[in-house]
Amino acid sequence: MTVPADERWLIALDIDGTVVHENGRLSDEVRDQVQRLSTAGHEVMLATGRSVASTLPVLDQLGIAPEYVVCSNGAITVRRDALAPMGYRREYVETFDPASVLTTIRSHLEGARYAVEDETGFYRYTEPFPDSVLGLGSEQVSFDELLGTRATRVVVISPDHAVEEFLGVVERMGLHRVSYAVGWTAWLDIAPDGVNKATAMERVRSILGVPRDRVVAVGDGRNDIELLEWAGESGRGVAMGQAPAEVIEAASETTGTVAEDGLATALSAVPA
Repeated sequence: MTVPADERWLIALDIDGTVVHENGRLSDEVRDQVQRLSTAGHEVMLATGRSVASTLPVLDQLGIAPEYVVCSNGAITVRRDALAPMGYRREYVETFDPASVLTTIRSHLEGARYAVEDETGFYRYTEPFPDSVLGLGSEQVSFDELLGTRATRVVVISPDHAVEEFLGVVERMGLHRVSYAVGWTAWLDIAPDGVNKATAMERVRSILGVPRDRVVAVGDGRNDIELLEWAGESGRGVAMGQAPAEVIEAASETTGTVAEDGLATALSAVPA
């Protein structure tokens, strides 16, 4: 460690569209900047909508082993534990009953596909989903079988909708008692009420004792809005250059696109 403990930064990174490109590629420039800061003693971690199983391999790609990792849009926070599978154990888990929100969405979105993640990270889904969502454990079930599962995360995709049309449909639903974010495509991520990446990161920050003015968060999606607002209040909330307008507006600064390795540019400003 080259920086004193009271001078380290807490750096929270989204994965898709931030750390890795759309095709899953991790650039050498991003890896080098992440390892530079981690080796110097800063706490560099991931805060993602991905499941635990699909998040932890990215740590290996980056060559880091942070104390905490935030997954499932803040519903699950894991902590490093050498005795646990994959080296991390579930430390904080938030769940909710998805039945009401699922039936509401179904009444508005004919032909949508649904997946529900439980507290163990197991997914139940109604129709095929991208592997990056489902992680390692999953099974296809009927819609009614989803209703009895305590959820940490619900994912809804509607391939027949353009994103702007999808945004309008979601707004008309009037979803309540849950937190939700719409992705780049017709993709809806739903978490327990009041739970998001920012709430999980504030818990981590408090545990680690890092001051609010020494936090950096970088992201590109609508599920990063609260995270970037949280970081930007006293520290740095950085939006990737390709982020939607409302994400850029929520940030305190903007960097290059993922194709331009904007994350590496943003991290280069953090002293080691």
